[in-house]
Amino acid sequence: MIVTEKKPFEEILEALKGKKKIFIIGCGECATTCKTGGEREVLWIKGELEKEGKVVTGWAIPDAPCISAQTRMAFAKNRASIEESEAFLVLACGLGAQSVQENDRIQRPTYIGLNTIFGSILDKSGLVLFERCAMCAECVLNLTGGICPISRCPKGLLNGPCGGTKGGKCEVDRNKDCAWLLIYKRHKELGTLDNMKVSRPPKDYSKLTRPHEIVIK
Repeated sequence: MIVTEKKPFEEILEALKGKKKIFIIGCGECATTCKTGGEREVLWIKGELEKEGKVVTGWAIPDAPCISAQTRMAFAKNRASIEESEAFLVLACGLGAQSVQENDRIQRPTYIGLNTIFGSILDKSGLVLFERCAMCAECVLNLTGGICPISRCPKGLLNGPCGGTKGGKCEVDRNKDCAWLLIYKRHKELGTLDNMKVSRPPKDYSKLTRPHEIVIK
């Protein structure tokens, strides 16, 4: 899932300067889980905007606004309220905000109320978010026991450990386990320690040239 955090309200208000009528779009998936763009958060920011003299013409929470079909469905269901608005405020990740903008035929200004932080997994309690994927376009999980050194090692080492480990903890952050020690332990459990002897070449950063485009056949 995509992890987001709320922007300061003052920053949102500054972005909306000169816009009176606002339509708010939340997110029923990732942002709801992060408690940044669910119904409670949408209603809260609606109230705060109205205190500042804004008119909230309506709001909607598509399950996943990053999916164009769901965004267009929300537009269709709220057509009158959206047509009355001057701008969108999106409480979703950057993908959701851009989907809203690209699917709006009138091309109103689209403003975002969240910062997009990282891709994560949830712990078993469903309450703690862990960064696990850097979306680096060159996955090495097959060689590292399913543990990503790019996202879990602060130095992003492809050949580790660095030698700065103490008590199994990373020298950059003593509260974090050394990613390469975790990789070593995992290989030992799986009987694949020979993978630790493989020297990996530097990352091919040309694969990160943006923007990416993939055609699904």
